[in-house]
Amino acid sequence: MSYLYLLPLRRIVGPLLLCIVGLGPWPIDAGLVHAKPAVAEDQQTLGEEWVRVAKDENGKPQALEVAIVRYVPAKQVKQIRQSKSGLPQAREYVDLIGAVHIGDPQYYAFLNRSFRNYQALLYELVAPPGTRVERGRGTSNLHPVGAMQNSMKSILEVEHQLEQIDYTRPNFVHADMSPEEFASSMENRDESFMKMYTRMMGQAIALQSEQAAQGESTDFELFTAMFSEDRPRMLKTAIAKQFQSMESVLSGMSGPEGSTLITERNKRALEVLRKQLRAGKRKIGIFYGAGHLTDMSERLVKDFGYQPVGIVWVEAWNLREKQ
Repeated sequence: MSYLYLLPLRRIVGPLLLCIVGLGPWPIDAGLVHAKPAVAEDQQTLGEEWVRVAKDENGKPQALEVAIVRYVPAKQVKQIRQSKSGLPQAREYVDLIGAVHIGDPQYYAFLNRSFRNYQALLYELVAPPGTRVERGRGTSNLHPVGAMQNSMKSILEVEHQLEQIDYTRPNFVHADMSPEEFASSMENRDESFMKMYTRMMGQAIALQSEQAAQGESTDFELFTAMFSEDRPRMLKTAIAKQFQSMESVLSGMSGPEGSTLITERNKRALEVLRKQLRAGKRKIGIFYGAGHLTDMSERLVKDFGYQPVGIVWVEAWNLREKQ
């Protein structure tokens, strides 16, 4: 087997964030969802962390987890009864549902079941209005982001979001730009995928330098993983550790004025949210890449007057050693 792709893999740990988390009443499954009720002392931090690596008592990585945070109108916060087993019940709420675009099949199966409980489920996909996403369609290798996602799907032995999520359900609502709008916004902002890639490379190199100063080496972990009999899991573990620095990498990529990739698409999603609220929908989910959600959370609080009241963590990647 050739290991030549080790070199490019080492170079693109940062840009992988772009492809995996930046660019698409709950049933509780044992081992898949971890509930964390919001208490007074940690409500201020809700909406700031969207991806984490869960570890056991010995510090060994167990899973890459993605957050779902519930928001309610500020005037209803005092009426919320906190739940120890999931998200608090409310008459009206918006859930921000973090997505990773390649993940374990159990992760997507859980989301498919959960999405049925929303009156409207807003989703990301740069596509023309009215596009119907057939289940299992996948993504094309003709676009560099799609090609990278497909490559990582194979290397890590996971599934692709577009192949697993059922977008044909009647409550699904497209909440993203069209390709023409996306291209126009990038042109107006003087942006390009190459510029974004270069910025993320710079941020990733800076973060890896910080990790090296602390005695950690992404290069070593990736190299070791490539020659392991448990290669997919070890690669997932090495890459998952980088996700905890996701916010600083994406912020550095966007710059102080934001970006089309995050800022403008978030604005569009929340325009659609406003329309759904005006149409009388009161139980709404927004399913977007986890890299979008810090900015989206801030906009929900500032522009809509909502407050976060609860969080659950969903397991997207199983990182446990095989017994």
